[in-house]
Amino acid sequence: MKSKFTIKGRGAQRNIHNRFFELSHEMRDDFLEFCEKEGEIADKNKTQYLNVFPKTIVNKVTSPDVGMAYSMNMYQGCEHGCIYCYARNSHEFWGYGAGLDFERRILVKKDAPKLLETLLKKKSWKAYPIVMSGNTDCYQPAEQNFQLTRQCLEVFLKYKHPVGIITKNALILRDLNLLKDLAKDNLIAVNISITSLSEDTRRILEPRTATIKRRLKVVKELSDNGIPVNVMLAPIIPSINSHEILPMAKAVSDAGAQSIAHTIVRLNGAIGEIFADWIKKALPDRADKVLHQIENCHGGTLNESRFGIRMRGEGQIARQINDMVKLAQLKYFRGKSMPKLNTELHEQHKDGQLKLF
Repeated sequence: MKSKFTIKGRGAQRNIHNRFFELSHEMRDDFLEFCEKEGEIADKNKTQYLNVFPKTIVNKVTSPDVGMAYSMNMYQGCEHGCIYCYARNSHEFWGYGAGLDFERRILVKKDAPKLLETLLKKKSWKAYPIVMSGNTDCYQPAEQNFQLTRQCLEVFLKYKHPVGIITKNALILRDLNLLKDLAKDNLIAVNISITSLSEDTRRILEPRTATIKRRLKVVKELSDNGIPVNVMLAPIIPSINSHEILPMAKAVSDAGAQSIAHTIVRLNGAIGEIFADWIKKALPDRADKVLHQIENCHGGTLNESRFGIRMRGEGQIARQINDMVKLAQLKYFRGKSMPKLNTELHEQHKDGQLKLF
């Protein structure tokens, strides 16, 4: 039975103490009981958009196992509220919590398009794919208002520079015209995240994301328009979506995806506490089983940081998951692959137009 204090539309059910702060704030059950009896609202559950002004927007990725060399994030924090999200920990560096703060205090980098253009115009910059959403989703709800992702795509197109996108939001179809123009020169690759074919599972894992039906439609529409799509079956969580690997792979292959990739869930830093609190409220009948199986994948702990192992896990359960993904790739993606993006055009367009001489 779910807790009567479940915060609707959110993944995390409470804020977690920021490890960098000496003081902490806690909302106690007796206070919630009092508010309920008095008919008062204990938590207004509103999203705040806060402007921040970084000096740069593109980050060099040094981790050897994430599949990207450069990333950029127009937003910090993410209203999608995915309970397992590894990016939650990064919110602590901005002075906020990894729990509800991550979902409700969204930092907006309005200068992102200008900062990107400044970088791409530098004589020293050599074209290499830059991935939007290396940390948080570039098409989260904030994008409807601020349109920073669209403006950045316009910059990439202007300078003929390769770009990757990771998202689970159907809002990406708003920018189909730009994506098609980028695809003409092999400058775009899209990664769509799909973690389940069950709406019930999607609602509790990723409360403010696009429905599975809409995401499959995104895969199909992008593919039909010549835009290469990889689907991230990530993360795979034992006893929650691990039984769906083959059905998900078939569904996205039928929709036109060129490939699939996966990770096994890992709950580093504050995420372990947030996830454990969530699953005991959302799925109390299987909470202990799921947590123990995640631990089985990571040497007896929820926290795994070793490069090369953290994404795939180890042990019997992890081996079964990894073998199932390999089978899905052989069965549904034989002969398919994502193209290598074009890095040859940018040098000719460093000033925003084709150099003739």
